[in-house]
Amino acid sequence: MAYRTLNPATEVLVKEFPLNSETEIGDSLRSLEKTWQNWMETGIPERSAQIAKISGVLRTNKEELAKIIAIEMGKPLVQGKAEIEKCADLIDYFSANSSTFLSPEFLKTEYQKSYVTFKPLGIILAIMPWNYPFWQVFRCAIPALIAGNGIVTKHASNVPQCALAIEEILNHSGIPYRNIFANAIQIEKIICAPEISGVSFTGSVKAGKILAAIAGREMKKTILELGGSDPYIVLADADLDLATQKCTEGRLVNNGQSCISAKRFIVHSSIKKDFEELFISKMEKNIFGDPLGDFSLGPLARKDIREDIHSQVLTSIGSGAVCLTGGKIPEMKGYYYPPTILTDINEEMSVWTEETFGPVAQPGY
Repeated sequence: MAYRTLNPATEVLVKEFPLNSETEIGDSLRSLEKTWQNWMETGIPERSAQIAKISGVLRTNKEELAKIIAIEMGKPLVQGKAEIEKCADLIDYFSANSSTFLSPEFLKTEYQKSYVTFKPLGIILAIMPWNYPFWQVFRCAIPALIAGNGIVTKHASNVPQCALAIEEILNHSGIPYRNIFANAIQIEKIICAPEISGVSFTGSVKAGKILAAIAGREMKKTILELGGSDPYIVLADADLDLATQKCTEGRLVNNGQSCISAKRFIVHSSIKKDFEELFISKMEKNIFGDPLGDFSLGPLARKDIREDIHSQVLTSIGSGAVCLTGGKIPEMKGYYYPPTILTDINEEMSVWTEETFGPVAQPGY
């Protein structure tokens, strides 16, 4: 498995990167451990000051970084720039507040002195997803780095240039951060490596179970974020124009590929007709196209992702769901999928039992 920049808007292979060898990974971990040991011994104010410099670098290069995101996973430019800005805001926040967050907490007990103190865990392996290729890394890495830990990231295989850009931004001035290109077999060995103290993973339930089992066997701490299927509830007295606008935005953000976006829409039956008319109208106004252009909806990140969600739609329709709009793969280059609304769904259908990771909404009444 190589890491590949395959533009989902054009289906053109832009660049390919080989996996790191076992020797390269071992050398990287050992080098990172030395850097981390020096980093750990500095104080929180010093670490915060080093990290604080990065927000300016992100803001200065926001346009260029958003273009890399668009080319690698299809996010519209305006959303990519917002993602970079959000990373910079996070850095500002933790740089300003970490000394307070990590101050010892003194407790009243029967002993002369009792307190809770916060110490670095060590080097954390961060296995990160492609859908927010900068934010997911920064939200994991920045607090951990300021707390005195080191980070080695295994990013998703379809966003290698994002991974390298992050490494270039973070890996300076003694900040203990490294990126590696590795496959599943190599990841198991990395978790077991003596340099690794914990694992942070965002991705599928299936992969999370495997990684948690390996880390548990090695007695290494884990943090898992395994997706979601969040409900929007629309009551009978709701402002339907506002409600359907927010439902549309919530379902289509990041081309529908967000673990915390609106997935299920629970609508009072008395407003069914009016809700559907407005929802259809607003969903259809979102035109998909080149994420480097002026479009609110780009392609899905990979061909297999589009195939999966289209299969969910077709099998649900075959089981009795009604498609109010969308539901057809367009005849054009790119992994595009139209805004889609399914109704009359039930618990036997895949869109009920599985997370829909694309621009497909399923209101129920």
